[in-house]
Amino acid sequence: MPAGVCGCCGALRPRYKRLVDNIFPEDPKDGLVKADMEKLTFYAVSAPEKLDRIGAYLAERLSRDVVRHRYGNVFIAMEALDQLLMACHSQSIKPFVESFLHMVAKLLESGEPKLQIYGTNSFVKFANIEEDTPSYHRRYDFFVSRFSAMCHSCHADPDVRTEIRIAGIKGIQGVVRKTVNDELRATIWEPQHMDKIVPSLIFNMQKIEDPESRIGPPASPSVNDKEENPSTLAENCFRELLGRAAYGNMNNAVRPVFAHLDHHKLWESNEFAVSCFKIIMYSIQAQYSHHVIQQILSHLDLHKRDSPRIRAGIVQVLLEAVAIAAKGSIGPTVLEVFNTLLKHLTLSVDFELGDRRSSAGSTVFTTSTRESDERIVQNAIIQTIGFFGCNLPDYQRSEIMMFIMGKVPVFGISSHTLDTSQLGDLGTKRIQLMLLRSLLMVTSGYKAKTIAAALPLPFLDPLLSPSLMEDCELRQLVLEILHNLIDRHDNRAKLRGIRIIPDVADLKIKREKISRQDVNFMKKHGQQIYRHIYLGCKEDDNVQKNYELLYTTLALATIELANEEVVIDLIRVAIALQDLAIMNEDNLQMYNRCSIMALVAAYMNFLSQMIAVPALCQHVSKVIETRTIDAPCFLPEVIFRDKCSLPKSLEKLDKNVFFLTNKIVESLGGSGYSIERLSIPYVPQVTDEDRISRRKSIVDTISIQVDIMTGSNTEDKVNTEEITFEALKKAIDNTGMEEQEKEKRRLVIEKFQKAPFEEIAAQCESKANLLHGKLAQILELTIRPPPSPSGTITITAGHAQYQSVPVYEMKFPDLCVY
Repeated sequence: MPAGVCGCCGALRPRYKRLVDNIFPEDPKDGLVKADMEKLTFYAVSAPEKLDRIGAYLAERLSRDVVRHRYGNVFIAMEALDQLLMACHSQSIKPFVESFLHMVAKLLESGEPKLQIYGTNSFVKFANIEEDTPSYHRRYDFFVSRFSAMCHSCHADPDVRTEIRIAGIKGIQGVVRKTVNDELRATIWEPQHMDKIVPSLIFNMQKIEDPESRIGPPASPSVNDKEENPSTLAENCFRELLGRAAYGNMNNAVRPVFAHLDHHKLWESNEFAVSCFKIIMYSIQAQYSHHVIQQILSHLDLHKRDSPRIRAGIVQVLLEAVAIAAKGSIGPTVLEVFNTLLKHLTLSVDFELGDRRSSAGSTVFTTSTRESDERIVQNAIIQTIGFFGCNLPDYQRSEIMMFIMGKVPVFGISSHTLDTSQLGDLGTKRIQLMLLRSLLMVTSGYKAKTIAAALPLPFLDPLLSPSLMEDCELRQLVLEILHNLIDRHDNRAKLRGIRIIPDVADLKIKREKISRQDVNFMKKHGQQIYRHIYLGCKEDDNVQKNYELLYTTLALATIELANEEVVIDLIRVAIALQDLAIMNEDNLQMYNRCSIMALVAAYMNFLSQMIAVPALCQHVSKVIETRTIDAPCFLPEVIFRDKCSLPKSLEKLDKNVFFLTNKIVESLGGSGYSIERLSIPYVPQVTDEDRISRRKSIVDTISIQVDIMTGSNTEDKVNTEEITFEALKKAIDNTGMEEQEKEKRRLVIEKFQKAPFEEIAAQCESKANLLHGKLAQILELTIRPPPSPSGTITITAGHAQYQSVPVYEMKFPDLCVY
């Protein structure tokens, strides 16, 4: 019989009290009396209605012992409660649980670490018990607050501090498990609870020294992981919490993470922030990923005026989250992600340029640091846009390509939705560069079945816009984007570097027969691609990379898009580039002229081997051999070296160093190619955008048009306009005449499409004699009048000779005759 209880009084006490008293030994060091504990357990199981009284009496004794610091009896009481909980499963256990929780609360309130830890362990055992029926009145608010406080323990003894924090994390884990298994589990997700639980777990997770340990999804625990430490336990608990979160609870579960990272300024050195959101993205259900991305975007909007490093840290977190979400469910946030990122990209450029404008009174160091920080933000945004788009399925990726291209500021096209009016020319160029870089990443690895699907007209027109040719880097990005979309068999790596390839067969080029859809595409839009290549070669700020990309573009077009007709067009473009370098009407530097000649040599060598016409291969090889001796600077291996001696002029060179049209015509004769078209000199199309482009020049403006008027009378009235200095001046100043010119051109084109060939030829005959003298005077070309009424003339320009050119198809560099 326990001390302090007399025999006569003990006999009158209720049986359950006597059984409870008997489990306490005279010396607490002896521990729980097992025999008497078995009797108490049997009594509780046999008479479950007494459980609540047993619990209340145990709680009374425990409270008294805690106050009197009789910790041995306290541990015995808690051990007895634990055994009763494990043994009894009935409806009557509910009141007993209340007594149990009251005793656990008493232990947690005490200032003794041992009691706190013991009470926590008892609660964890209780949390693992599955109750038959839910409790509709039980709440765990006190335990959430107390366990969260233990997670932030600042005890002076490091070992004790660690033990208390581990106990607090275990307690939170027990609360989560208990409440999630109950039908009233929604209470734990209330903001007042999540604002305590989540920061407590993140606080302990932050103690992990190696952030790389949380890169992927949770792995099976190792031996070291089984050793208890706050960081590992907190991470596991955090994963479990997020894994149990439903869609409606995601906001309350993730919002405290942002608050913690903001409060502790963890965005700038964002390794921990990145690791946190990796845990979040891997732990939540895949279909909820887009909700987390939305929250990150909203948080980025809140910090849009903060320092660049904070914004860069948030964007980097978004990049990691997107990388994980892209593998599963993206949800409805695809365009929202891109729209928000593009908005912040514009803001970053605006901040950078604003700092540059206001840097007059500040130090160079401060300004350059700010600019470099903004570049970090911009690069992070570009990487996020590109990575997100690159991981989308093809049908969504094509939409994103159109979306980004629609945002690129293109001069003369008002369809883009980014407001760049306040950025100026420099800011607009920065936006163009970054958007094209993003687009380059999005298009990487994109394989469309047809080229029309990869390059639809609303995408192709702004991509090949003249306003995107004003900068060397812009042109490089445009060409690289074209390569991503055209190269459907991964041949680009084999073509890297402009060079004379001895045997193209060694490259093992992969190709398929061109489809009918691709043939139709080249018929409709091939001239746009040719034009972009031709004008790209004319730029005087080209560097070696530009010529390499132009060469690759021609080679990929030959592999992926070339039938007999396209091959002829590509040869015409190559010859036109050669003539461009020879005549030098654009006053290019000698380096640019030699680079163009080297590009043409490399491409003609590649083309001749691809179409496998022996005579053409022989001619190309002979020209290359001649250049090796007489004009080595016309070869890519020489001109693109660091030190290369350049000729002073190209006029004295022998014609054998050039690719001659008549030789090519002879080589292709009888091979099935339409060699008649080779006699027509290539001239890039004049588009409506050229007329409003800032790159306007005289040669882009002059257009001599031959109008052919027909009527029902047998005698046709021919109206010709005298070409004088005043007429040319008027043609240059075409302000207000664009609509009239467009209508005039349309009528001429319609005339040639519908009128019989014989009628057009007859009408051209009367104009040929009139025009040939004036054209020769303007162009300084040698023009021989037509020898027959077929309406054809012969033109000699530089080293190229074009024979049998119908008057209505005559085209000259920068001068068109319709």
